Amino acid sequence: MDKIQMAVGGVELPGIPIFKKGKVRNVFDLGDRLLIVATDRISAFDFVLPSLIPYKGQVLTQLSRFWFDYTFLVCRNHMISTEISDFPAQLRQSADLLYKRSMLVKKARVIPVECVVRGYLSGSGWKEYQETGKVCGIKLPKGLQESSRLDEPIFTPSTKADVGHDENITFKEMEKIVGTELSDKIRKISLELYQKASLYAISKGIIIADTKFEFGLDENEELMLVDELFTPDSSRFWPLATYSPGKSQPSLDKQYVRDYLLSTGWDRKTPPPPPLPPEIIEQTSRRYLEIYRLLTGKNDLP
Repeated sequence: MDKIQMAVGGVELPGIPIFKKGKVRNVFDLGDRLLIVATDRISAFDFVLPSLIPYKGQVLTQLSRFWFDYTFLVCRNHMISTEISDFPAQLRQSADLLYKRSMLVKKARVIPVECVVRGYLSGSGWKEYQETGKVCGIKLPKGLQESSRLDEPIFTPSTKADVGHDENITFKEMEKIVGTELSDKIRKISLELYQKASLYAISKGIIIADTKFEFGLDENEELMLVDELFTPDSSRFWPLATYSPGKSQPSLDKQYVRDYLLSTGWDRKTPPPPPLPPEIIEQTSRRYLEIYRLLTGKNDLP
């Protein structure tokens, strides 16, 4: 079986208008609802790469489904169903394409802030800490190393950019964008979500080093989770067995692709980004499938 041939790079649904095309997901307008279809596209450093990762879209959808169910008592979410039998009849003709990679959701007014929670010091947080001793305005203890576990998880929002780079902001800057009351509520829920998922993941031998959430408001102005949840696109997953602070960690997430791109000498600013070689594609696909199996206990993909 040739995995690369099975990858899905684009999705069109006859007679269904597209609502939005993101870096990875195509969103279709169904009137009072939306259909989110996760492709096998992958982005890094704010570019969509020319290579596809087989099964990636299915992992993102099914893992989000798992976490939406698991965290529902902490925060409502936009998921209605991932079962094609629950979709409008006109979508049935595209059942093979939509299988396991599509989610019927409620419409929401998306809040224009990425809600990041960090339990460990890595990525842009580590870089900022080295320069300032802070992350998003939060002062951290001296002497921390790369990948250090923080005494308490921190909420570090960023701007949400459709084009270009997201930028880390302070909580006060978030309050100016979103409002004080809603910002407080989002921070509280984000930290609760991270704590609940982290405890579960540790029991499966996985550290969730950091993650990002997106929130929206429904027609009654009630807060709910939207987009994806605790996936290898939105989170850093580290095997607990090999965790060792003071260096970067082996990962079961998109960091594997970022690390490869950094090794090529590409400047991360000038398009196009380089294609991924077959072995990197294969290993990335394996990592996505492995984190899905470890966290859900399911073996139904591919």
